[in-house]
Amino acid sequence: MTSVLIVEDERMIARSLEMRLKILGYVVAGLADNGEAGVNEAVALRPDIVLMDITLGSGMDGTEAAERIRKHADIPIVYLTAHSDPATFDRAKQTGPFGYLLKPYDNKDLQTAIEIGLYRHRMDRQVRENEQWLAATLGSISDGVIATDDWPQAQATGKDLREVFKIIQEQSRESVPNPALEAIARGEAVTLPRDTILIARDGTERPIDDSASPIRDVNGAISGSVLVFRDISERRRLEEHLRQSQKIAAIGRLASGIAHDFNNIMTVITAYSELLRSNVALTPVDRDKYLDLISGAGMRAASLTQQILAFSRQQILVPTVLSLNACVHDIGAMVQPLIGENIAFVIETYPDLGQVKADPTQLGQVILNLAVNARDAMPDGGRLVVATANVELDKPVTCGHADLTKGRYAMLSVSDTGIGMTPEVLAHIFEPFFTTKPVGQGTGLGLSTVYGIVKQSGGHIEVESAVGLGTTFRIYLPRVDERPSSHVVAKTSPASRGTEVVLLVEDEDAVRQVAKLILEQYGYSVLAASDGLQGIEISQNYAGTIHLVVTDLLMPTLSGREVAEKLTTTRPGIRVLFMSGYTDDILLRQDVESSAADFLQKPFTPATLGKKVREILDRP
Repeated sequence: MTSVLIVEDERMIARSLEMRLKILGYVVAGLADNGEAGVNEAVALRPDIVLMDITLGSGMDGTEAAERIRKHADIPIVYLTAHSDPATFDRAKQTGPFGYLLKPYDNKDLQTAIEIGLYRHRMDRQVRENEQWLAATLGSISDGVIATDDWPQAQATGKDLREVFKIIQEQSRESVPNPALEAIARGEAVTLPRDTILIARDGTERPIDDSASPIRDVNGAISGSVLVFRDISERRRLEEHLRQSQKIAAIGRLASGIAHDFNNIMTVITAYSELLRSNVALTPVDRDKYLDLISGAGMRAASLTQQILAFSRQQILVPTVLSLNACVHDIGAMVQPLIGENIAFVIETYPDLGQVKADPTQLGQVILNLAVNARDAMPDGGRLVVATANVELDKPVTCGHADLTKGRYAMLSVSDTGIGMTPEVLAHIFEPFFTTKPVGQGTGLGLSTVYGIVKQSGGHIEVESAVGLGTTFRIYLPRVDERPSSHVVAKTSPASRGTEVVLLVEDEDAVRQVAKLILEQYGYSVLAASDGLQGIEISQNYAGTIHLVVTDLLMPTLSGREVAEKLTTTRPGIRVLFMSGYTDDILLRQDVESSAADFLQKPFTPATLGKKVREILDRP
């Protein structure tokens, strides 16, 4: 059973913690009420894990105790804290903790923190053991060497060198010319292409990295070649391990950032909701203020989810054929007030710029995000230039970028004369929640959102920067030969009302109730169903006309797509509005992009729902 050492100076908290641990099935190895006692107990008892309060009443604090324990024993430490200053937290990070548990916490939080700490400790130990094993293995391995004369037939076996040393391309499985023979034929050094496989005599396959050089006699004539090859199986495994480690680090930063922002948002919503519920003496002004704060927090949450979806390339875009010039000029009016008067804003558009296919709203968001980033890089003022150009990229230019193919592009560049970035910062700028700004001055989602939008639009983004010399972002979007889109959309006011019948299908009770209330306030007659089957049943039993079905996309028993297919068959002319917070429906994504389906992303406001419904019903 897992043994736990508790280091906590508050006796009541320590006893409470001891009782919780016993209920959860852990063995309490001991209790210590100060740092020195904690170190002594840890070294003597060797528990499986230590729960350490960061701030201890007297003597050494938790961070110093943790440092001393690390010098004597390999024991994972999880910090307990109610609050702490940034300097203490920074010190705590240096001690390599395996987790944090914020007070107050429940049994589930406690168990999760312990199990994660134990798991990370096991993984850390396994990585160290693997590294030691790998070092010993690599130290005993040497490269393979084959030397041959200019008549490459192995005397001992009587076989051609191509039979003894058989190599193929990993993906195509086609034979690869033997480098030793190629070196003889060309008279120069030859290197194998990437992803080459050696087929051993027993049939096993090994990835190899090798090269060959011709051997010349004293007269300079080629007399043979030497082939040096290396089994790169371990290197591949290590590369994959590194990629996985980087993914885990990015996921950890993403999860931490999301939790931080959503906890702040939920604190505002729950706190002001409770104040509204409990404080009957509120003035109308205070009541409206609290409601505004709750509404604002809700919009922040919606914006955060959209940014995360943009980074992960899961948001649903509505692309249209457009000119980047028009997009730049449309959004330009918003940029100058955003960046301030001490920054000169310049637009340089190419006169005959080609058309691209992208979501204009999202492209505007890209420009605004890059402008804000540039503004923050020029605190003392400077120059911001947004420019466009036609670009022809050939193979030599694109070979270093796997996602950038040869062809015609429209380029959007955003350049500033700011402080610039170091190579270390450049390597992480598109990662979610990575930021160099002080706490509270940036979420770290701006550039990751830009990256996601560009990639989802089929484009490529690159950045060039140097400290003191400013930064330039370049976005490449494939040019298309289609004409700019000219969709005719009925002009509607957010307050437009109607009298039509709407079938609302939504399995989430709270969402169904508020959507029904909104639609009824706009004058519609609403038939509400809690799932797809009930929606079909209501349609079958209703004798009148149903003008529109508003259905959630992801529901049990019958999906929104299946509901729509059945209703459009039995009720020709009925119109459909899909709504969802789920965006990974490939078919729906294709329909929205081709304007074959109407979609409303959750969360939505009453005005957004009312306007979308009116737009669909008024459409010819």
